[in-house]
Parts: sequence; structure tokens; C-alpha cells
Amino acid sequence: MQTQKIWESFNEELYFFILKKVKDRDVTNDVFQNTFLKIHKNISKLKKEEKAKAWVFQIARNEIINHFNKESVYSNNLDTNKETLLQKYEYVCCFDKFIDELPKIYKQVIELIYIKGKKQKDTAEELNISLENVKARVKRAKEILKQRFNECCKYEFNKQGKLFGESNCSVCC
Repeated sequence: MQTQKIWESFNEELYFFILKKVKDRDVTNDVFQNTFLKIHKNISKLKKEEKAKAWVFQIARNEIINHFNKESVYSNNLDTNKETLLQKYEYVCCFDKFIDELPKIYKQVIELIYIKGKKQKDTAEELNISLENVKARVKRAKEILKQRFNECCKYEFNKQGKLFGESNCSVCC
């Protein structure tokens, strides 16, 4: 398997997974970049292609832990207020709000797949619905989230249909 194939398969899902965990776009970008550097460097260690997703997400989890460990070392040396550090990570546009506002059937699949890292097949079994239904719900949830980001935050979409730009959320959040 090649890094490019992993990128094409998991980049969007991985980015939102990291964003949900660290709650800061700049940190997410750093962790995301470090994750793909490690993936590229260690791609030869991936023996079974069907285990790529679990392998990729484990690297991301390790990078998230590394980030927070580094931060705690620096923050312990400073006389900082823990509440200030928490506030720094609580605000990432309206991401959490938009997830929470999804209709329950869409919120369930997004949380199970993108936040908890479950496979779509496992999600289908857990929710007792078909795999096709899970895929349809994921697609619809993404459409709703993109629409909300566009309406509220004024993000734009590139030719691949992915969000880009800077947040301008003074209206809705």
C-alpha cells in the first residue's frame, strides 16, 4: 500500500478525528501532518492492507498523545491557569455544535465512525441497520455539516467538495 492511497482513503476522516480530539485547528494541522509523515516513513511496516485504517488511526492517536504530553511538560514549567488552557481547546468554530444538532440517526453514525473510529460494517451491526443505510446516513450527515459550515462559518468548497478557508462565525456561535 502507498501513502497516496492511504491519503485518498482516510485524509478527511482522519482530519476530523484529530480535530475532535484536540479542538484546535492549528494543532490539528500539526498533528495531521506529523501523522502522515510517520505513515509515509513506516508504510513498509504495514503488512496487511485491510488493517490500514486501524494502523493509521493508531498513529494519529499516538501523535495526539505526544502533542498533549509535550504541552503538559511546557505548561507545568509555567505558572499558567488550567482554565485558560482548557478554553484554548474548547473553541473550534461550531464543529461540536453542528454534530450535536444533527438528527439522531445521522449523529449516531458520525460519532461511531468518525469520533470512535469504528468501521461502517461494525456500525451497521451495532445499530442493527444495513451497511448501505449506514453509508447513506454518513453521506447525508456530511451534506448537512457542509451546509451548516457554509451557512454559518462562511467556509467555501474546493473542486473536490472539501471545506477550505477561515472561520467567520460571529453570526451563529
